[in-house]
Amino acid sequence: MKILVQKFGGSSLTTEECRNRALHHVERSIKEGYALVVVVSAMGRKGDPYATDTLLQLISQNGDSLPPRETDLLLHTGEIISASVMCSLLQSRGIKATILTGGQASIVTSDEYSDAQIHSVNPGRILHELKRGYVVIVPGFQGRTEDWEITTLGRGGSDTTATALGVALQAEMVDIFTDVKGIMTADPRIVEEAQPLSTVTYTEICNMAHLGAKVIHPRAVEIAMQGNVPIRVRSTFTDDDGTMVTSLHDIEKRNISVHDRLIMGIAHVPNITQIKVFSKEGRYDTQLQVFKAMATNGISVDFINVNPRCVAYTVHDRMGERAAKILNGMDYEPQILPGCAKVSVIGAGIAGVPGVMAQIVEALTSEDIQILQSADSHTTIWVLVRQVDMVKAVRSLHRQFQLHLSG
Repeated sequence: MKILVQKFGGSSLTTEECRNRALHHVERSIKEGYALVVVVSAMGRKGDPYATDTLLQLISQNGDSLPPRETDLLLHTGEIISASVMCSLLQSRGIKATILTGGQASIVTSDEYSDAQIHSVNPGRILHELKRGYVVIVPGFQGRTEDWEITTLGRGGSDTTATALGVALQAEMVDIFTDVKGIMTADPRIVEEAQPLSTVTYTEICNMAHLGAKVIHPRAVEIAMQGNVPIRVRSTFTDDDGTMVTSLHDIEKRNISVHDRLIMGIAHVPNITQIKVFSKEGRYDTQLQVFKAMATNGISVDFINVNPRCVAYTVHDRMGERAAKILNGMDYEPQILPGCAKVSVIGAGIAGVPGVMAQIVEALTSEDIQILQSADSHTTIWVLVRQVDMVKAVRSLHRQFQLHLSG
């Protein structure tokens, strides 16, 4: 069988018009000869009656004391409602469809309620239903433990469900349908000239997702990359192919042109606090003491620069005061700078190419933007700026690397 997995996000199922567009994509794929697995999220967003955030609000308004196991029992119902609606609509159009919950689809997870990790997927029952000519609808975001307790997969869980099923079924492709055209060179709400990208690598989109882009969850991409199953990020509201996410080898094999681009996009993360801790004379364990203290107190650190005299790192703004209090209690005098933002320049072509940092400095200097800290990997260069300069920084870097010409 030629298997295709299609995932429809909550915004693709909210209204009758949206659901009809989703049905259009299902019917089109069936006509193209695909055996189809459809993964659905809960309908809508916070405020809509069955959205996950609305269900969470229901708990907070009624005692706010539901245990984790029982919370997952509630949260997994939003996707089941979506699956039931989709099944009814398909049947009304003469398309045979059946629902398998995450547990019935043999998505076996850890027992970490609300943030479970997938351990295995046995596709046998799904394959059986596909061979019988059914479209198999799987509610996303959910699985079961070995003991058949219901679990949910955390944020981005429906994306993760879709790619995990795609790998287990050795699908031709996983289509992630959303309310945007695909993956853009920058956030179009900030950069009007941001362009949709026809093709990106797994590594590039993982970096984009980790560094602020919210089109697809990085955990879902990592699963697809392990199984080498291509993803297409597409709009529910057009027939465009959207953005293909695959390996560099697959791009070359398919003879897809990527215009030999150096940079594929600019990402950003706001609401960051920079912390600098200076070593005391004759002390060489500052780094150890600082990072152990952050870990012991459950404070996640990022953007780390270490030298013999100073440790510099960032935390989320909401953790800044707490981190400062801990460091003061250790007899340090940290420099705390809240209200920062991390801006990232991403591209698989960065590795080994001279002059990229020079272009970044040139672009930001021309806008009188101070670089507070920087770091790099073989595919990404990060700079820390004040948050008041974030929008200007993203726009200037987008212009500097001529990303308005990408595609």
